[in-house]
Amino acid sequence: MARDAQRAKVYAAEHFVQTVFDRAAARGNRVVEFFGTEVTLPPEGRFASVESVQRYVDDVLALPAVRDAWPSAGPVAVRPRRGVAAAHYESSGEAAVIAVPERGTTWALRELVVLHELVHHLAFTDPPHGPEFVAAMCDLAAIVMGAELGYVLRRVYAQEGVR
Repeated sequence: MARDAQRAKVYAAEHFVQTVFDRAAARGNRVVEFFGTEVTLPPEGRFASVESVQRYVDDVLALPAVRDAWPSAGPVAVRPRRGVAAAHYESSGEAAVIAVPERGTTWALRELVVLHELVHHLAFTDPPHGPEFVAAMCDLAAIVMGAELGYVLRRVYAQEGVR
């Protein structure tokens, strides 16, 4: 596997986007000025359980636009993860799994985190957070949550120096 040189930058960019969403939600106004452009952020899903994340992932994978963009993507299971520090994607042969912490934390039970892990399934790339991953994240976010989020991610990734 190639060195995952962009990993920290990708995480920093996505954390910034999550903060933008959190601040907009706290203000009760999803209209934000973003790099000189007024953008209305889409609502972001929050999940109550691993089962609700599983239903969401199944629904996303069933979207015609997602099936068209990633026709070889098979199903993915969602399971609880014991630790609270990270969500992750794992694949071995035919089995693909997204593991999310469900106790003691809510950061992983949000749509942006789940989409990130789902992109690892759809665009299995080497390195894991390389340019193909970034392009797929922007595309999936735009398909699922709207073009505005695709734009926001592209701008923030560029600002962080992500290719």
